[in-house]
Amino acid sequence: MDLSTPDRVRDELLKTNPTFRELVNQHTNYEERLKELSHLTYPSDDEQLEESTLKKKKLLVKDEIYAIMSEYHVSH
Repeated sequence: MDLSTPDRVRDELLKTNPTFRELVNQHTNYEERLKELSHLTYPSDDEQLEESTLKKKKLLVKDEIYAIMSEYHVSH
């Protein structure tokens, strides 16, 4: 999810919806940790498992974010 690109719906939800805001924060945290893990030359088994798990969690959070945005767009 690119938070640097302007989006009216996303911006409004960030201001008014605490659940949406928390999901965006989670997504950002997962993204940052995945960047850290991707820079490891020889990741351990645990780090590889963490990377795989974080990718799945990040995707689920992204789906939730877009579902909220879609619902908001339809209702407004």
